Amino acid sequence: MQRLGPGQRLAQLLQDRLVRQNFVLFFGGLVAGIGGFVYHAIAGRVLGPETYGQVAFLIAVYAVGTGPALILIVVLARYTAMLAVRGDPGVRSLLARTVRLIAIPCLFFILLTALFAHSIALYAHVGSTIPILILGFSIALIWQVAIPRGILQGLQRFTALSLNLSLELAVRTAVVFFLLRAGYAVSGAMAAVFVGLGFVFCLGLFSLRDHFRGFGQRVRLRVMAGFSLTATAGIIGVLVLYNQDVILAKHYLNDHDAGIYGGLNKIGTILYFLTLSVSQVLFPRVVEAVAKEQHPGRILLSSAGILSALGAGALLVFAVVPSLVVGVLFGPSFDDAIPLVFPVGVIGLALALDNLLIQFFMAVHDRVFVPILAAGVVAEAGLIFLFHARVGQVVLDVLAALVGLLVLLSIRCYVLLPRLRPESVAEPEPAV
Repeated sequence: MQRLGPGQRLAQLLQDRLVRQNFVLFFGGLVAGIGGFVYHAIAGRVLGPETYGQVAFLIAVYAVGTGPALILIVVLARYTAMLAVRGDPGVRSLLARTVRLIAIPCLFFILLTALFAHSIALYAHVGSTIPILILGFSIALIWQVAIPRGILQGLQRFTALSLNLSLELAVRTAVVFFLLRAGYAVSGAMAAVFVGLGFVFCLGLFSLRDHFRGFGQRVRLRVMAGFSLTATAGIIGVLVLYNQDVILAKHYLNDHDAGIYGGLNKIGTILYFLTLSVSQVLFPRVVEAVAKEQHPGRILLSSAGILSALGAGALLVFAVVPSLVVGVLFGPSFDDAIPLVFPVGVIGLALALDNLLIQFFMAVHDRVFVPILAAGVVAEAGLIFLFHARVGQVVLDVLAALVGLLVLLSIRCYVLLPRLRPESVAEPEPAV
């Protein structure tokens, strides 16, 4: 048998549907990731560690506030994927009804933020309530942005989703550069977040314009309630895992060390966001595979392999040139972070693998992973509470919690795979 050359192997690999979908979404995630870290690099360089610590805190709170948005994405992606499997034309109804429904909590959250803005500013040592108010508007808007994103993911329109993800951070980074240069400091950094979200919300609606024609079938949103609880546990758990450490570090460490840890956290999450596209492709593919009695285990193993290969490349860079990573992203004022770049890279890879397994469990509507994830969240917080004398201790706390969680989730996955049936993703008929 004739052996294939490297070019032929690459061409054969690119013919695989899973690989192509991962490549498209990976590109968008890569651009978004670069934009996100350039955003933090600009803020860190212009503002310095002490003031940047305020931005890092607010962005961490924003990331936690995106929890409902990520839940919406997962719920809508799963529901839309089931509509697609059934050939049900209910996407327009799903989009319109969800936008109206989510507008209510958005307005309530903005009001709540206005009432508690002063208290939040005092806790975070932020000199003005304006960044807090912008934060509230941004969190409300990301809940709306999630609606077209979830539908695009469920329809497996990964090119449009990739463009939506990448342009949000591109616009945010361009805007923050000009606002910080104009002297708006922390308020400017948060305003850039809001502008980027507004742009991609309009873009998401435009990407789904073909579903605005005609009427389609009216969907029943209440059939998603059961899965929403599972999705809530999974998404919030992951969000807390990679944000509570920044919030706790800001509380326990001095201003300089809190800023250093905030930078390290962003460096570590490079691997998480670099490989996030793998879990985004995995989710609707697993729903489809289980519903059609195919092989979800193969998709999971292939996805884990793709994720690990991408992560290994980034870890190599972190190990060989950590000073370059810190210097390019944050500058010489963050040199104290250099010895810890590789360990936080391992943290990022462990978090990415944890998230991949959690996305798999959510796709098949497994609930046993929930107490396992909760134990991981509590363990991380508990370790930081006990050991926080310096930045290195906090890094080791997070690393131990995430690796332990990965082991437990892997055991659960091994037990679950042989038991999967189409009933795992079955829901009541969604259309009337």
